[in-house]
This record gives sequence, structure tokens and C-alpha cells, in this order.
Amino acid sequence: MIMKLNKLVLIPVLALSIAAIFAGCSSKENVTATTGAYSSPVEGNGAKTLENLQTAFNGETNANAKYLEYAKKADAEGYTKVAGLYRAAARAEEIHAGNHAAVIKKMGGTPKAEVKLPEIKTTKENLEDSVKGETYERDTMYPEFLLEARTAGNKDALRTFNLAKTAEGEHAKLYAEALANLENWKGGTTTFYVCPTCGYTTTNADLKKCPVDFVAKEKFEAIS
Repeated sequence: MIMKLNKLVLIPVLALSIAAIFAGCSSKENVTATTGAYSSPVEGNGAKTLENLQTAFNGETNANAKYLEYAKKADAEGYTKVAGLYRAAARAEEIHAGNHAAVIKKMGGTPKAEVKLPEIKTTKENLEDSVKGETYERDTMYPEFLLEARTAGNKDALRTFNLAKTAEGEHAKLYAEALANLENWKGGTTTFYVCPTCGYTTTNADLKKCPVDFVAKEKFEAIS
């Protein structure tokens, strides 16, 4: 059950265009799928920052679609709490994609993504894949992107990368917890709270505000 969740439009693997909408902080960003090479409208360090933003946008878009499929598999196997976690994480990835898209457009680019769903395996295997992916983003991809954006002096890119990196760290912890205690995540429901601005995800119902961007808890989306 999703208490508050923007409607998602899954993107076919070989689609030539995406009509999906990814929610940013306060606006909707149109995105386009592409199978061709990316050409940057800016030069110098700015070009590399924009390239990294496109990579991050593509990654978050794919994570959103993948986690929704992992949720379906978890439900089918009876791991209903894991399914709720995946739905919450998918929403967070959608928020990250929207934030990245806003900066890409501000820099004169067009957000581009090519969704390629992986093989959907068992929930245990899917969680292992999720821990690996979130850990890579937290420890390698986003730190590298942050370093480059800092060198380029792009504050907008710094902010969107940092918000995503922090949320991915929390996702990695939640996935690892579920993997370590998988049978305890079978049956029943757990409510996850997602910050609509940065995608921070938590089960703490007593949280007063987002620890990342200080958004009031009342504005969080509750997903189970």
C-alpha cells in the first residue's frame, strides 16, 4: 500500500523516447531516451560535470525502474516488507533523477536515459545486487562526481550529487539489514518515510525533520 506516491510510468527497455515524469523539488522534468552518443552544450570542466550529471540521471532512472520490479518479486515471494523498502527506494531514486534533471536543464542540456532492466532474480539475490549498487554510488561514483563538480565550481551539481550520495548511503544500510535478517522481513508491512526533496529514506516515525536538508517530517511521503 502506498499512502502517498506520485504515479510512475515504467519505461520500455528499447523505447526511443520517454514520456515519464521525474519529480524534482518542486517541478516536473521531461526526459528523453537515447541510444546515441551524448554531445555536451558546454565546454571545459563544465562539460565533464554535465557528463557526470547525465550518467547519474541515467543511473537513477534505471534504479527507479529496477527497484519497482524488485518490489514485485519480493511481494510474489512473500517478502512484503522488502517490497515496501523497494517502493520507497524507487521513489527516492525518482527524486534524485528529478534533481539531476533540473541541473542538467539549467546547464543547457537535455536529460537522457536508456533503461535496461536486469534479470529479476530471487529477493535475496536482488538485495545483494542492491547493496552492491548503492555502496558503489555512495563510496565511488558520487564522491568522484562531487570532486569534479567542486573543481568546476558548480554549486548546483555539488548539491544534487551530495543529496543523492547521502540518501544512497541510507539505502545501502537498509538493504544490508534486510539481507541479514531476510526472514524477519517476510509478511506484514513496514512504513518507510521518504524526504520529497532529497530522497532520504527512514523508518523513524518520530523524526522531526530531514537530517540532510531539514525538510519537516510532515512533508515526507509514507510508503509501505
